[in-house]
Amino acid sequence: MASSKDYLQFVLEQLSELQEITYRAMMGEFIIYYRGKIVGGIYDDRLLVKPTKSAISYMPTVTYEIPYENAKEMLLVEEVDNKDFLTGLFDVMYDELPTPKPKKKK
Repeated sequence: MASSKDYLQFVLEQLSELQEITYRAMMGEFIIYYRGKIVGGIYDDRLLVKPTKSAISYMPTVTYEIPYENAKEMLLVEEVDNKDFLTGLFDVMYDELPTPKPKKKK
């Protein structure tokens, strides 16, 4: 099941106080970037983030979900309605996220 653009827009609005939030559509779902690093994505209208140590300790309840078949588990963000929680989560995760590899020149 693909995610809706309405849900994507809702999540982006919740993150609007953060600088450099971008996304990329991929196979009916959306990958979410924060300052160039992949934080997580929207899968089946659920916001899932990478299971970093900081995210696990920041979240009041930790629920692991699989975004799609044969994928690694990610953390389900249940408090998407709480703008302060969501922006705080992305901020605490940022330093733990891997820096993307530079794209190869053709």
